[in-house]
Amino acid sequence: MKNILIIGAGRSAIALINYLETHAGDNDWRISVADKEIKQLEGQILSSTRVLKFDLFNQEQLDNEVVLSDIVVSLLPASLHPIVAKVCLAKSVSLFTASYESDEIKSMETEIKAKGLLFLNEMGLDPGIDHMSAMQVLDRLKEDGHELKAFESFTGGLVAPESDNNPWHYKFSWNPRNVVVAGQGGTAKFIQEGKYKYIPYNRLFRRTELIEIEDYGKFEGYANRDSLKYIDRYHLENVPTVYRGTLRRTGFCRAWNVFVQLGMTDDSYVMDHLEGMTYRDFVNSFLYYHPSDSVETKLYRAMHIDQDSDIIHRLEWLGIFEDEPIGLKSATPAQVLEKLLTEKWLLQEEDKDMVVMWHKFIYRLDGDSNDTCLTSSLVVEGQNSVNTAMAKTVGLPLAIAVKLYLQGKITQIGVHIPTNKELYEPILKELQSYGIVFNEVITS
Repeated sequence: MKNILIIGAGRSAIALINYLETHAGDNDWRISVADKEIKQLEGQILSSTRVLKFDLFNQEQLDNEVVLSDIVVSLLPASLHPIVAKVCLAKSVSLFTASYESDEIKSMETEIKAKGLLFLNEMGLDPGIDHMSAMQVLDRLKEDGHELKAFESFTGGLVAPESDNNPWHYKFSWNPRNVVVAGQGGTAKFIQEGKYKYIPYNRLFRRTELIEIEDYGKFEGYANRDSLKYIDRYHLENVPTVYRGTLRRTGFCRAWNVFVQLGMTDDSYVMDHLEGMTYRDFVNSFLYYHPSDSVETKLYRAMHIDQDSDIIHRLEWLGIFEDEPIGLKSATPAQVLEKLLTEKWLLQEEDKDMVVMWHKFIYRLDGDSNDTCLTSSLVVEGQNSVNTAMAKTVGLPLAIAVKLYLQGKITQIGVHIPTNKELYEPILKELQSYGIVFNEVITS
């Protein structure tokens, strides 16, 4: 019997657990799910799956659970993965995550290889499916002898059209905190037409690309973190344009930029005298003093918002001008904003979310003087607020990778992301049976 330990039972865990449960009997697996909160698992998993209340910072408990495992899957926040990784390395157990590969985990690679282990990161949606689907096309173009001129890739977790009933055209299908602080991890970097581009956080949401996907309309994309580090990972040396980004519906970024410019997304300090403050007071605390101007007037003047702008409707709909108590004793500006948005952008029980991914490859056919454009798009809609498209597209590729590893079909060791054909070919093929299918369009 092989033991699988899953640490973290958040939004993406159910799809992962259910898939592994389906294959556990045939493969003689025992599944354990560990989290500090386990109530959300009730009625969602099989009785044969072991569930334990878990304290990550209880070193004895962590050591004991890891040493009994053949593989550990961490669905914890990215900042906590290194804690698990150190124990996995000490106990000689492989680790899989859906999060970005950290420098701290990468620094362990020599020891990980020496022990013959695999620490596989970025094995979810974005990052994850984006890597695999892009590399599948890139390798195909290279094998056909084509010269790549540009590569762009955008992904967004959004709300499905039938559940889209607010002016932001957005609802939370993943961690709200990550949405609020998105883009604050450093300057966005990419290369465009051979020129290196850098976008600091305060300009990120004003430099967007317009993208249209058949049957789903228009979206806007903003740059996502450091695209340059994927030049080596994707083997894109000497390609003039390499650009990765995040998708939102049109108009979202311009309105969100208001919060960025005012300082409402700042998570670096705790606000004073927050208790008893209303959302109107919260907004006013970031604006200039005037004895008679309303909060609305001051905001629109400070942000140069025209009276007929649709930004006004978005802001008013959120209730940021209401005299409603915030209800927090202590919080950063980002935490206050997160509380408000969580109330307003909550997926209702029967709401459906939507995942959208779009790649663009511009290449030149061997011996041709004209460029060809290939776009590859993926749209997945969820079933409800529990069985979401986000949970499906994050959990399933990670679960399939775990299965392949335990079946001995993955030979890689060290620290990796899924850009190798050994990983992406079988995983993408199996994902198709779950409706995760890319549509390709070629134009000259």
